[in-house]
Amino acid sequence: MTTAQAPISLYGFLRPRPERADEVRQFLASLVEPTRREEGNLEYHLHAQDDGRLFLYEVWRSQEDLDRHNATPALRHFLDHLLDFLEEAPDGYFDTMISPYPSESGESGESGEPFVGSKKPVDRRR
Repeated sequence: MTTAQAPISLYGFLRPRPERADEVRQFLASLVEPTRREEGNLEYHLHAQDDGRLFLYEVWRSQEDLDRHNATPALRHFLDHLLDFLEEAPDGYFDTMISPYPSESGESGESGEPFVGSKKPVDRRR
């Protein structure tokens, strides 16, 4: 029996530099649809906060899928120059999901058991 790998989530707030806020918002918004079509992407959402911050929420089937996404040229450039675009490092988290994620058949994980995870800060620049 093969054990299903627990999906991983990445989420957090980004505070764009005021002079680059429109550029950052447009860039991240341009990633939504293509990212949703990437192999292994389960969810990808971008939210705007009233205070100008952006909230990004992603769920990936595996670390390998997320790594492949982070290696795309446009995203790689953004991540390599993050503090040119943002006022501060993102307030972000990278977790293994502890609640079951529905499979394509609508059932929770292969065993139906919750996934176990841990919370750790994110450094997507790697």
